[in-house]
Formats: sequence, C-alpha cells, structure tokens
Amino acid sequence: MEFIRSRIETQVMSLTGLAIGGIDYENPPGDPGLFGPGSACWRVHGDFTSMLVGGISALLQALHPLALAGVWDHSNFRDDLLGRLRRTGQFISGTTFGNREDAERLLERVRQIHLKVTGQTADGRPYAAYDPDLLTWVHVAEVSSFLKAHLRYLDPALPGSEQDRYYAEVALIAERLGARDVPRSRQQVLDYFAAVRPQLRCDERSREILRVLRGAPAPSALARPFGALMMQAGIELLPDWASALFELQPGPCQRQLIRFGVRQTAPLLRWAVRNGSAHRARRRVGQPAR
Repeated sequence: MEFIRSRIETQVMSLTGLAIGGIDYENPPGDPGLFGPGSACWRVHGDFTSMLVGGISALLQALHPLALAGVWDHSNFRDDLLGRLRRTGQFISGTTFGNREDAERLLERVRQIHLKVTGQTADGRPYAAYDPDLLTWVHVAEVSSFLKAHLRYLDPALPGSEQDRYYAEVALIAERLGARDVPRSRQQVLDYFAAVRPQLRCDERSREILRVLRGAPAPSALARPFGALMMQAGIELLPDWASALFELQPGPCQRQLIRFGVRQTAPLLRWAVRNGSAHRARRRVGQPAR
C-alpha cells in the first residue's frame, strides 16, 4: 500500500508548483506567512482535488478579450501548458502557505512580469496585465472558482461567514498586485460578475484555449484517466452563463456522473498526498497536517 500511496503522491506533485522548487514551506519555524493557519484561505486552498478542479474552471478568464489577448500574445501556453499550470500553482500556494519572505518575493516577481505584458487587441484596444481592472477580473474569476470547487467537493457546509472571510482575505493578494475595487464577499462577487458580463465574449481564441486545455498531455498513463475526469469537472463547474458562452452545457446525467467520479476519487488523493505545500506549511507553524 505504501508503494501505491507514494506513486500517487509523486504523480500529484508533478502537477504542482512543488515540481519547480524554490520555496521552503517548512522554514523558518513559526513564520505564519501572509495569512496563517487559522485563515479561511489556508482552509480553501489546502485540498489538491478541489483546487485543481477550480483552477481548470478558471478558464472563464479567457472570456475577457483583454485578458485573453495578454495570454495569447505573451504566453507559450500551447507548448508548455503544464509549466504554466505549475507556475500559477506555485504563486497560489506560495502566497498562501509560504513564509512571508517567499510570498513577498513571488508578489514582486509577478508585478515585474506584468509590466512587460502590454499590447493591442485585434480591434486596436490597448491592454496591460497591470491594468487594475484587468487584475480584478483575473482574480475574481480564479478565486470564485476555487471556492465553488471547495464547496462542491470538500466542504459544502462551509458557513457563509467563512466564505465571505475567504474573499476578504484573498483580496489582499489582488490588491498587492495592483487590482482595485476587489470584491470582498459573496454578494460583491455576484454583483461584480453581473457588471462585467457585458464585456465578455467567446471567440476563436477562447475556444483555442479550451481546446489546448482539453488536449493537454497527462504526465503519465497512470494520471491520464484522472486528468480527463478533472478536466470534465472543471468545465462542469463553470457558471451557467460562462458555459453558455463556451457552448458547453453538460446534461443532468453527465453532471451527476462527473460529480460522482470526483467524489469517489478525491478521498484516495487525500489519503495519498501527505507532503503537499499545505502539509509542509503546517509543520512550519507547529500544527498537525490535516
């Protein structure tokens, strides 16, 4: 059993920012990082399965023409999708669970990268990754997906007050990157989406992002069925209005099968993964891993 557990954990780790290295989650002892173990974001971001599903569902970011243009013009996502996912994962886990020095370093690195991501859309509109409104869009699309996946696949009974606390906490990261008017509660997130939806559209580039995600190679044959299930779960998690724009609307039976599959798989992954970033961070602050 230990061989099976170790093999699964190795496969999982290969998909995360831990595969990149460069962050010491276990030191210095006692450093709570930006949030600490009692925070809502440690709770929400600590489960690999729900975070992976939520991260895939965050593809709704590609529905914003300006955000899409930045990725299209300045990213090698077609050739290095796994690398991009690892780097994104490292930023999220590092700013959540890393020590304060590493978290600050990651924030500064991303700020510097954003300064170089500028250009024009096909219809002549300028864009910049450091645009405060664009930063807010990327942030809200991402964290709302993480929370929705957490509620569906880990803790559907998470109190509303804790959900609002999560949004209030993670707003710090967006604001440190330069975002403005960042929603800090469930209602503010709903209001934000209602306000921004007229700006969203699905075009050939959006569909290409989806095609690349769906065709992403698995790191091994062992991981291939799991990856396919997670991809379906991420798409199924999309808000109805985003699914309609992508023209992806699974039927009721398909939705039930996807959710059943994830709920059957997630306990195995939670059993297998004992050395993720959240586990290491808890050792740093002297708390038992969950």
